[in-house]
Amino acid sequence: MTLLKIGILLAWKRNKVKIDLHIHTKTCSDGNLSIEEVFKEAKRRNINFMSITDHDSIDCQERAIALAREYDIAYITGVELNVTFQYPDSKSISLDFLAYQYDIGNQELKNKLQMIKEHREARALQILEKLNVEFDKENIERFTEKDIRNIQARVDGVFGRPHIANYLIEKGIVRDKQEAFDKYLVKCDAPKYPLSLAEASKLVRNAGGILILAHPNDPNGTSLVSITRDLNEQTRIIEEYMLEYIDGVECWHSRNDVKTMAHYVKFARKHSLLMSGGSDCHQKPTVMGMVDIPDYVAEQFR
Repeated sequence: MTLLKIGILLAWKRNKVKIDLHIHTKTCSDGNLSIEEVFKEAKRRNINFMSITDHDSIDCQERAIALAREYDIAYITGVELNVTFQYPDSKSISLDFLAYQYDIGNQELKNKLQMIKEHREARALQILEKLNVEFDKENIERFTEKDIRNIQARVDGVFGRPHIANYLIEKGIVRDKQEAFDKYLVKCDAPKYPLSLAEASKLVRNAGGILILAHPNDPNGTSLVSITRDLNEQTRIIEEYMLEYIDGVECWHSRNDVKTMAHYVKFARKHSLLMSGGSDCHQKPTVMGMVDIPDYVAEQFR
């Protein structure tokens, strides 16, 4: 019997399965807690089925598996992949997909994620160059190589715009992350690595995993909202352009309303898709385990 199955069965005996399959760490992504702190907090919150889904990184998975054993928490491997989705008659948009239960030793997946990591670092430098152009217009002192080193020193996982936003706050240039993005980071953006949905699906499935569309109706995040806010139109897009590449959809999310959850549960059942859910917790604040996810979600992953 697997660790996952034992953990879920023990939870059922206690008549409760507390689930969170969407958590980020500071160690390998843009969370606020290290992976050790995340598991300690998960145990404190009585989470008994979880997954670490850091952005474009599986570097923490081996440690996560060990910590799950230590804390007696059922665990599945996870990662959140950013995909460039080309919608017909429209510009390409960014969407996030969650991969679960893949083999962490799969070389093809590891190689691709290393390539994406290197691209992220190069992209961050391009963004910093564009920031300096904006600073010149406002008579703000330019970022130097010392500033770049300072930002990089604060990056535990993959380098991304949130790390630059934090530094802009630290330097007193903006008050908060929202202002950092609104005033600078949207305007100064650079292209992400162009990972297609077909390639992401192939990578994950070849590694023995499954691919799930993350937070499809997230009003504040990377989602289908950038195309349409109409739920029926969103699921029509998934039916027409994604079904062959995905195995499920994230129905429960910290920014989902009841209508969104019900719509996507109905949609998943119609197409026999797996259903996942999680807080998307970056610990800013810590909302880990606060999304009410039904027990049958755990059953799907046995």
